[in-house]
Amino acid sequence: MALDAEHGQLVMTALDIVAVPAFADNYLWLVRNPASGETAAIDPGDSTAVLAEADRRGWRIGQVLNTHWHPDHTGGNLAVRDRGARISGPAAEAARIPGIDVHLNEGDKVHIGDHVGEVWEVPGHTLGHIAFVFREAGVAFVGDTLFAMGCGRLFEGSPAQMFASLKRLAELPSETLVYCAHEYTLANARFAAHAEQGNRAIADRLVEVEAARTRNEPTVPTTIGLERATNPFVTAPDIATFTERRAAKDNFRS
Repeated sequence: MALDAEHGQLVMTALDIVAVPAFADNYLWLVRNPASGETAAIDPGDSTAVLAEADRRGWRIGQVLNTHWHPDHTGGNLAVRDRGARISGPAAEAARIPGIDVHLNEGDKVHIGDHVGEVWEVPGHTLGHIAFVFREAGVAFVGDTLFAMGCGRLFEGSPAQMFASLKRLAELPSETLVYCAHEYTLANARFAAHAEQGNRAIADRLVEVEAARTRNEPTVPTTIGLERATNPFVTAPDIATFTERRAAKDNFRS
């Protein structure tokens, strides 16, 4: 794979994946099967941004995949659907997802051309949060569950739910590319360095992240391997430690 830095596109042998920045720190994802041209928008909170990028590339969005109901992930659903897209999202949150057509549960499959994504229920940030895991392509779209060096706030779920969701994602192959929905890595890295002061890998990654953000470069996608080594919520050995770290992060000021 190669990174098209000018346009923010990660070009893979299996799928073309484009980051569309939106709002203060969101990433909306355009995912295209280059063989068939089929394209999905993942969590299109801003329809203007995602449709403009798709139009610029000559891509037609055929489906929307929502990981959870929050408006910064679903706010553009209806406008994208008006252009011919089908909307799929978590069945448990269907009543709060604008325009939903397909209700997804654990074990269901989504397709972008001949690429198959598994639906995983990963509650914690919200109760019905899901992730899309494309094993063959080696990518996972995780919404606000797992961030680079962090995890989502517990707005609805319990620490036990989020801890289990993170441990499950961490069992994916280490080279799996993880596409989260926010550019939170610098703040997360500063907390990680505070939480695990003896972790050399975290200290080194903090330096790298600071340099990347100084250059205004994105720090995602990350990989499962990196998160196993440098994410204090993934490395937490038990629910009690995870709970302490999550509460500390909520109040941390770098």
